[in-house]
Amino acid sequence: MTKYVINAILGPHDGYLPDLRDDEVCTAVDLLDPNGKLRFGLQGALAKIAAFGTPATPTAVDLLIVAAIVHAADTRISRWQTAQDAWTREIKIVVPVADPAVWNAAAPLLKRMLRFLTGDRWELSFRESPPDRRPGDMASSLHGTARQFDCVSLFSGGLDSLIGAVDLLDRGRTPLFASHGGDGAVSGPQRRLFDALGKTFVRQGGLARVRLGLTIPKQLVPGVGSEDTTRGRSFLFFSLGAAAGSGFGRSFELRVPENGLISLNVPLDSTRLGSNSTRTTHPFYIHRWNELLKTLGIPATVVNPYWAKTKGEMVSECANQTVLEALSPLSSSCAHPASKRWNQGKDHCGYCLPCIIRKGALLKASWAVKDATDYSVPDLAAQPRNTHTAEGKQVRGFQFALARLRSKPEIAKVLVYVPGRLVEDVDIVPELVSVYERGMAEVAPVVDGVVTYSSDLIRER
Repeated sequence: MTKYVINAILGPHDGYLPDLRDDEVCTAVDLLDPNGKLRFGLQGALAKIAAFGTPATPTAVDLLIVAAIVHAADTRISRWQTAQDAWTREIKIVVPVADPAVWNAAAPLLKRMLRFLTGDRWELSFRESPPDRRPGDMASSLHGTARQFDCVSLFSGGLDSLIGAVDLLDRGRTPLFASHGGDGAVSGPQRRLFDALGKTFVRQGGLARVRLGLTIPKQLVPGVGSEDTTRGRSFLFFSLGAAAGSGFGRSFELRVPENGLISLNVPLDSTRLGSNSTRTTHPFYIHRWNELLKTLGIPATVVNPYWAKTKGEMVSECANQTVLEALSPLSSSCAHPASKRWNQGKDHCGYCLPCIIRKGALLKASWAVKDATDYSVPDLAAQPRNTHTAEGKQVRGFQFALARLRSKPEIAKVLVYVPGRLVEDVDIVPELVSVYERGMAEVAPVVDGVVTYSSDLIRER
């Protein structure tokens, strides 16, 4: 099996070449543009952080670069083309950093995190950056007008991140928001929602947000196509948040607003085991992040304040219901926003897993019009859904999972362990079981009345 090596270099004069085995294929990725600035949107993100008077520390800059290379490998190495089982890839990244000793100490933990997150086999190698081209030194030279923040909060543009923002701002907090935007289908709605939030909660100088839209070339590895599963995207998102707050000069919270059902993410059926189901805010992964930040000396603590709440409970308990009612239609939950052209021009399909959970959650709202989201398929029960199509696959998955829970309620105590280890969370396992049960109960009204069928059975007849 071929192992793909992504070798990050710093400029045309950086001729570093890693030692390669016969089964390794190496691709060099130059982090610097012809002007000596960081490429792929990294320079702009670091400049924005510095503009708030809190330039990222050298180690945090290296973390962001490591995350960018991880993201490049994750999204530009096709699973079906390069993995023997069409899923598990062999990936190695080689990254220049200011202090290789620190990063080599963190490498085993990083491998564990990335394996858990993406399902791939990762190898990480670190070397010392050329003294005259250290990205951390470049970032420290950036300056801006100092502003005071009391935390960093990730802002994806989804309903959960909107609720997290509203809860903070309504209570007079001063967060620095961090956003990762991909293509226009993500960044456009995200920007519109943040602008609306800024008009609602007026602050001197406006609300503060750092955004990174990583622009990795599509054809990064010669002869290898791109990958659309992007299981590792949260590593980049968390890294941006850590970098954004690293210059505060004190310890800070990195808040990751996510409902407990999605955070736990129990597979709907056996076909969604392992890395087929995202683990971006699973308790095990958050523990590892806090371990990594401590190892790197970045004084941040990653917290998910909503781990024990369902999405519907987040909606019904939001600190400002008036604002949430007005802005929730602008939030974007759909798993496939880039498919808008196939969704009758709508931002939400209405039938993917997060859309179904969103529909169930908004039924808990106290507003007259509970859900003003513009779905391509607003009513799943309007017609029978083929389980071999996108419109029926997740519906049938939820129906299967609900039937399993109803026939054997005690199975919830076992299922919560399927996505990942909970050894460090033994004391809260009963709460995790409860949030799973309550979250599934919220989805039930959305899928219970839907007729599903298999086209295979029709053909057999």
